[in-house]
Amino acid sequence: MKLEKYKAIFSERDLRRKVLFILFAFAIFRIVSSIPLPGINKLALKKLQMGGGLFGLLNLFTGGALENVSLALLGLGPYITAIIIMQLLTFVFPRLKEMYEEEGEKGREKFVQYARILTLPIAFIQGIGMIFHLQTTYKIFSPSFSTFDYILAGVSVAASSLFLMWLGELISEKGIGDGVSLLILAGIIARFPYSLTAFLFKFELPLLTNLLVFLLIAFIILYLVIMINEARRNVPISYAKQIRGRKMFGGVKTYLPIMVNPAGVIPIIFAIAVLLLPSNLGRILTLAKNSILVKIGNYLSAFPQNEIIYMTFYFALVVIFTYFYTAVTFQPDTIANNLQKIGAFIPGIRPGKETADFIKKILNRVVLVGAIFLGFVAITPHIVQKVTQIREFNFIVGGTSILIIVSVILETIKRIDSILAMKEYE
Repeated sequence: MKLEKYKAIFSERDLRRKVLFILFAFAIFRIVSSIPLPGINKLALKKLQMGGGLFGLLNLFTGGALENVSLALLGLGPYITAIIIMQLLTFVFPRLKEMYEEEGEKGREKFVQYARILTLPIAFIQGIGMIFHLQTTYKIFSPSFSTFDYILAGVSVAASSLFLMWLGELISEKGIGDGVSLLILAGIIARFPYSLTAFLFKFELPLLTNLLVFLLIAFIILYLVIMINEARRNVPISYAKQIRGRKMFGGVKTYLPIMVNPAGVIPIIFAIAVLLLPSNLGRILTLAKNSILVKIGNYLSAFPQNEIIYMTFYFALVVIFTYFYTAVTFQPDTIANNLQKIGAFIPGIRPGKETADFIKKILNRVVLVGAIFLGFVAITPHIVQKVTQIREFNFIVGGTSILIIVSVILETIKRIDSILAMKEYE
């Protein structure tokens, strides 16, 4: 965007209101994230460190709400989980697929409404599970924390998740861009002052070289993420010519864009969840009274013990889940049928099955590049941390955070550009 366009954001009354509303919503989000749950042991809270893995990722997305054990400790996770579950259910229940794809805007609204309803039980179950984990692992609550207190805390966390879901949808309606994505972006950016403070406290002159190397790597990765995020493989599409009376219609040429990374950040989240399954299962088994189960639990809790093995598994899972999620969400057969219905075709390819096979062939080749790059981005923070000994700013050099930051900012800029272009046209 040019400097004049940035100035136009605040000179246009409607656009200024939208931006100010988003900032106001961010402030509310941060307030909710800072309200702690009742009954917290403050001494245990000071020692609480989320570290990496799924819990570290969730803590990053919530802007430290999980680490502070606040009302918003789950953030928008339950709502995102509900949306993903509903998308997967479209392949089990044809009626859901028909509702989402064929019934237009009303069908999508009903689909989203089902996801909202599903968010409540997911938020309550996840809230109870997270509170139980924090209590058994870190003794984060007082010893007098009763069953009723568990239920009350679970209800509070679920209500907060629903409130954030409503706030995100309100941003989508009255603000600019997708509200849920913007709130996640706000949570990630909110951790930057804490990370900067922690780094400055331990900074020494010998670390200056490491910092310069870190900044160089961060710049290169940021550039590559932007390039891959914007990369498309355009498949040429032509429309059949139709003659009506003395006029000819059709004959237009366009493109079917296939993204290099169509799965976004979902494969990384799935991969982390799978990698954490053995350790979570191990923690549960260590609570058993059987000595054999306790030994198995201790072994699983430390799995994988070798960091190279961990990164290899991580990379492989990200690549596998990229293909899996793309196969679930991108349907070449449906696209081929839709093209045939509207009289469109790929030059040199027969409509129907041959078109679907051609799209699959291109998709597999394109997604391979995206999957390998996504796997590389996922393991980059571990590599950079080993090389530079800097761990406070890992969210800048890889993982889901940098992908979300880039995609949300670029999408928001495009939305602002389109609004300003419409104003200029008017």
